[in-house]
Amino acid sequence: FGWVVEIDPFDPDSTPVKRTALGRKRQESATCTLTRDGRVAVYMGDDTTFEYVYKFVSRDRVRPGQDAAARAANRDLLDHGTLHAARFDADGRGRWIELVHGRGGVDRASGFSDQADVLVHARLAGDAVGATKMDRPEWIAVHPRTGEVYVTLTGNAQRGAPGHPAPDAANPRTANLFGGILRWREDDGDAGSLGFAWDHFVQAGDPAVAEVSARYPRPDDDAFGNPDGLHFDSAGLLWIQTDMGGQAMGEGAAKALGNNQLLCAEPASGRIRRFMVGPSGCEVTGCVVTPDRRTLFVNIQHPGERRDDGTGTLNSAWPDGHLPASVRPRSATVAVRRRDGGIVGT
Repeated sequence: FGWVVEIDPFDPDSTPVKRTALGRKRQESATCTLTRDGRVAVYMGDDTTFEYVYKFVSRDRVRPGQDAAARAANRDLLDHGTLHAARFDADGRGRWIELVHGRGGVDRASGFSDQADVLVHARLAGDAVGATKMDRPEWIAVHPRTGEVYVTLTGNAQRGAPGHPAPDAANPRTANLFGGILRWREDDGDAGSLGFAWDHFVQAGDPAVAEVSARYPRPDDDAFGNPDGLHFDSAGLLWIQTDMGGQAMGEGAAKALGNNQLLCAEPASGRIRRFMVGPSGCEVTGCVVTPDRRTLFVNIQHPGERRDDGTGTLNSAWPDGHLPASVRPRSATVAVRRRDGGIVGT
């Protein structure tokens, strides 16, 4: 468990392959883009509090095309390359630190016998090189035009608690209950660079609750909590999906945030608008917009997730009925189109 597995959707007889060079961790995303010289860069979040953001850069370049020769040449690109963990410095700069046996303190003296050991214990390698412990990094999305990279930090209630790491520049809130979105720009706009500049796009939560310390790009942005899924459409709109826990929704500092939702953000202006609200108890996730932007697919996951109130009562019958009912809530994929056939999100 804990590996990225690659499948070939064009070959029904192919065997799924573990790409162990990407490292073992609690994978929440594996977002691919190209470096300036044509290699593959894969961004990954480790879905656990106080864990790391990673980047893998392939050794070899992508061979253009969809013909058999190109497919054969590209088939094993993710088996050879360099895995890095991110360090976010207080001055707004950052560094990708390679996780390679024999370099930077990743060696036998620190408990790693070889490169295979480094990959199996990628988290420990991140510890060894001093990468930045993040507030639960999950999905990562790359802007199709600017190359800016965005990551959701879903939250970390233990930040600053006794025996746990204190707040830092990249994770500035004690008991970060609502998470946020951080972004960076690779040096020279090249995904193969080792340096980058970073800033906060959103620190989520209800801005009317002072102790939450929420910050949005604009004062009229729609508020949300615990961003999880991220997706850029072909025009560069950022689709944000949220995953507040069932115990938190509608309670305390989350009372005004409602159910989990899908929002659309325009990064250049900072405008964020709510697009859809999910049924009670669900997580909204897995958003993908077709290249022509006329259909949006999104997953409604575990609707009716039971609260621990001792009653055992279902709080949703979505999508098949209305409470009270005998039907059970079910996860489903929703397709959204405009009635006039136009562009979704406009």
